[in-house]
Amino acid sequence: MKLKSLTELKEKYAQSPSQFIKIGDLDVHYRDEGNPDDELPLVLIHGTCAHLHTFDAWTEVLKKTKRVVRMDLPAFGLTGAFSHHNYSITNYVKFIKDFLETKGIEKCIIGGNSLGGEIAWNFTLEHSERVEKLILIDSAGFELKSKALLFLTKATKVPKFGGVLKHLATKFLVKKSLEEVYGEVTPVKNETVEIYHDLFLREGNPQALVDLGNTLELAIKKIDPKINEISKIQQPTLILWGEKDTLVSLSDAEKFNKNIPNSKLVIFKGAGHVPMEEIPEESVKPVLEFIK
Repeated sequence: MKLKSLTELKEKYAQSPSQFIKIGDLDVHYRDEGNPDDELPLVLIHGTCAHLHTFDAWTEVLKKTKRVVRMDLPAFGLTGAFSHHNYSITNYVKFIKDFLETKGIEKCIIGGNSLGGEIAWNFTLEHSERVEKLILIDSAGFELKSKALLFLTKATKVPKFGGVLKHLATKFLVKKSLEEVYGEVTPVKNETVEIYHDLFLREGNPQALVDLGNTLELAIKKIDPKINEISKIQQPTLILWGEKDTLVSLSDAEKFNKNIPNSKLVIFKGAGHVPMEEIPEESVKPVLEFIK
């Protein structure tokens, strides 16, 4: 497969309300929508191999009353790769802090899916004064047992695997991967496959995923070392989980709920790892209640 240029992808995926902002040496793709007078914006962070568009359906509902801010994380979407190639949670937390400071956001409600969830709860621990409430959507943090991620960490040891990845990323395989991530409720739409496929092939993203896989290797062998501190999170926390999540176990949802003092768990029957994308109308309802 041929890699896609940023110029080509911007024409397709960076129309209004997309914007770009300079964070260090990155031009970060983001969207800032909804109520401009909202002093407590909702900041949403996507997961591995995803992009800000995974929250499109939620945003259409939430922006009617809230200010909703989301971005493509480094290594994904239109933002591009970290120049230092270090995709540790520590560096992602620093990126979120720098992004919020550059945007002038002093305090927010922060939420994330999968990797984004792990970034969100780590950010809450490190910068509790900047977080009013926390939303975790099938969040990472405990021991990962995903065969796909285990394969990724092993495959990244193969020389020039980044070049191989672009040839593996056919639309057929992207669709199969999404079907593995989804639960039993919703079929994967062709337009969803197309956007994941296109953005994965952004110049630099396949190699960034290899670098991320190298960083993930330690995380997969043991749980996030800060997970033992989550009981320190005092912010009201909403935990959303797909019953059929095959990437992050439902038992992890129960661990988060047990260990975070002021938390509430909502489980979506039949849904998988990305309920905001699979069942947006159902999964956004508890969010609306939570942020009131």
